[in-house]
Amino acid sequence: MLCFPGALTQRRLGQVTLRELPDWLVLKSPRRPRDAIDMVQRGWQWYYRRYIDVKKGGVGGVAMLLAGYCVLSYVWTYPHLKRDRWRKYH
Repeated sequence: MLCFPGALTQRRLGQVTLRELPDWLVLKSPRRPRDAIDMVQRGWQWYYRRYIDVKKGGVGGVAMLLAGYCVLSYVWTYPHLKRDRWRKYH
């Protein structure tokens, strides 16, 4: 099923089929730095409203944020850890 680009850009990620996903990503990619900043800001607002600013909250949202930070930190330091692992200590 082919659709028009205007209709595809109006859909959310959950409504896009796997066949349409590459076209959707190309159409949604930021064209200017300001667009990228807006996308990150909208994503943060969605995350904050969904997981942190809730009436009956728990530690789930904050724990998910902390776990994401730990994974990202490990990915950033992995090359250094890998070099240390292969270094011979005598």
